[in-house]
Amino acid sequence: MPTIHPTGRRWLQLALLLLLVLALLAGVAAAAPRIGVATMQPGEIFWERFGHNALVVLDPATGEAISYNYGFFDPTEPDFVGRFVRGEPRYRLAALPFEQDMAIYRDEGRGVDIQWLALDATTAQALADALAFNARPENAHYRYDYFLDNCSTRVRDAIDNALGGALRRQMAGRSQGSTYRSEATRLASPAPLMWLGFDLGLGPSADVPLSRWAEAFVPMRLADALRDTRLPDGRPLVLEEQQILPHRLAPEPMGAPTRWLLWALAGVTVAIALAALGRRSPRAVAGFAAVFWLACGVAGALMLFIWLGTEHRFGWANRNLLLANPLCWLLLPGAVTLLRGRVPRAWFRVTLWAVAALPVAALFGYWLSVLPQRHLHWIALLWPLHLALAWTFGRRSARPGL
Repeated sequence: MPTIHPTGRRWLQLALLLLLVLALLAGVAAAAPRIGVATMQPGEIFWERFGHNALVVLDPATGEAISYNYGFFDPTEPDFVGRFVRGEPRYRLAALPFEQDMAIYRDEGRGVDIQWLALDATTAQALADALAFNARPENAHYRYDYFLDNCSTRVRDAIDNALGGALRRQMAGRSQGSTYRSEATRLASPAPLMWLGFDLGLGPSADVPLSRWAEAFVPMRLADALRDTRLPDGRPLVLEEQQILPHRLAPEPMGAPTRWLLWALAGVTVAIALAALGRRSPRAVAGFAAVFWLACGVAGALMLFIWLGTEHRFGWANRNLLLANPLCWLLLPGAVTLLRGRVPRAWFRVTLWAVAALPVAALFGYWLSVLPQRHLHWIALLWPLHLALAWTFGRRSARPGL
């Protein structure tokens, strides 16, 4: 039987060890998961208007895919409604079979696409492990913020952490000029009341121009940014895009500039009509005024509550309070007096002119601020109405008539 020289034996052992290491590495590479970002198009219900997304982890060995979805909440949770109103809702990350997650979007007709990411085996495995760890019941909950910490920003942050901050470095320095207000009103535009709530209820902090990083609170914006992202070696981050479900609903709304001149034309036209009608039928104008002041008072009370009583920070210091404020409620007794054909007391006229003068402060705030609140259209619409009512009922010579 031939013998092997000790030196040759050591070389043989090293070769066998190298083969074993290569085999183990090949096994790890073969078992490395595939990571994708699933983007769901907007739906028709108001909470679906902004779209949605999730991270998908596919096991190539078994073909099983897990959807890591940050959009789950429990409405039966104690104080759920109170926390939601105060701006402190709790959401959680849920891990569920991908097909199960897709069932609801299939039934609703919402399109779903997956962007498969070109992550190396080590990064993909680390991201999969981090998602599995975060989905544990003791780790899954987080405090939801509509703009700053939502389902989409969680997906963005998970990818960025896996890439060592490379995603943020590429997205933070770029901007398309959008704001939280422009994105919110754009996506809410098919639902008029939702659009009204955003546009009237957001304060000046919602008008700061966004980087593409901040803009990624919208799932479709994150998908666009991922297409433009490069890995350190220059390769695109998105390796492949795959349609999972076709979109059978209306397409995502496009942005459109607010034409304040049209709002001004509407406001001035109505104001002229009120002033003219006030001479012939002041009671009819008083009826309009009662409804208008009631609506302004309700809107102002809600804006004041958001500012002083909640954590909805993007509604703080809302200058629309100068256009629609709770002071309008003080005018309601005067409106009732006018409807009865009587003359209100002097304090009614003082309050009426005070309400009509407050929009001047809003206009100066718009002109003089470095980053103004984008509400010129509301000033242009509501100020002429306040002035017309003050002119009609705020003069000493004015009489209610019959």
